[in-house]
Amino acid sequence: MKKVFVLGGTGFLGYYTVKELLNRGYQVKTMALPPLPTDDLLPEEVELTLGDINQLSDDEILELLSDVYGFMYAAGADERVVPERPALKFFYEANVLPTQRIARLAAKAGVKKFVIYGSYFSKTAEEMPELGLKDQAYPNTRLLQEQVAFAEGEGIMDVTSLRLPYIFGTMPGRMPLWKMFTDQIKGQEQWAVLGGSTSSVTVEQVAEAAVGAMENGSHRETFPINMYNLKHEDFHRMMIKALGQEDTTSLNVVPYEVMQPQLAAIDQQCADEGLEHGIHMVLAQKLADLDIVTDPALTKDKLKINEYDVIATIEKTLEKCVSE
Repeated sequence: MKKVFVLGGTGFLGYYTVKELLNRGYQVKTMALPPLPTDDLLPEEVELTLGDINQLSDDEILELLSDVYGFMYAAGADERVVPERPALKFFYEANVLPTQRIARLAAKAGVKKFVIYGSYFSKTAEEMPELGLKDQAYPNTRLLQEQVAFAEGEGIMDVTSLRLPYIFGTMPGRMPLWKMFTDQIKGQEQWAVLGGSTSSVTVEQVAEAAVGAMENGSHRETFPINMYNLKHEDFHRMMIKALGQEDTTSLNVVPYEVMQPQLAAIDQQCADEGLEHGIHMVLAQKLADLDIVTDPALTKDKLKINEYDVIATIEKTLEKCVSE
């Protein structure tokens, strides 16, 4: 059976991708940053190396990938990171340059399929140019990440990209990233939310989509994944419920214009501190006032994504977020 390399196989997305690959009979090799979240996270048959692939020489990477058919690029920095200014430099160095190098070496090593775990902001930037997302550091470099990988694979290796939205689920030894949101609401008597909605999926669906892209995708295809249109109001009510604050926290759906001055102040404070969001807050929250969703039919059948109870998965995820 073919062997697939998962970069970041002990992380949230990589872990479930490893599980899905094993379920489909693939051999799996992975490299991930230490430490392991739990000692028995992965089955013994998985070839696991702990370390930073970006610290390896070209020859070492070529040797690592010499017996690999597919490569899952489940690594990089997302928009939650608030780096030093300019954010464009940070995200370029975190997401674009490593992807280009690894894609080039993967193609040279004989890898045939390369899947990028990208962002739904890429699709929004392309389809709604009036928003100016392409001028923001994070979506700008996510689009560039796809293009450099496509170019490196041209005529040699099929490169596809998942454009991933809100993702829910839990895994052993790691706290969901959504904890940063429940922590913000904890103890608040009033909380404001915007009236838009976003695409959402379970982590199992991401893993199915990734393997589906490897098996059925064509070079340069991008896949905007969505299995549930999640209203921001509903999501925040679920967080309030998980916190046990239904009787103490009042949730208010407000127009964007009400929030805009506060968001501009946050952006200015970041600038004063030498920091910059990958998407400035005035724009990131403007998106939350819109319905940024895609049609599940665009990807569901082709990538063979199964139905899951997304709401139940969100509830389980939030339970873990407030468990400590």
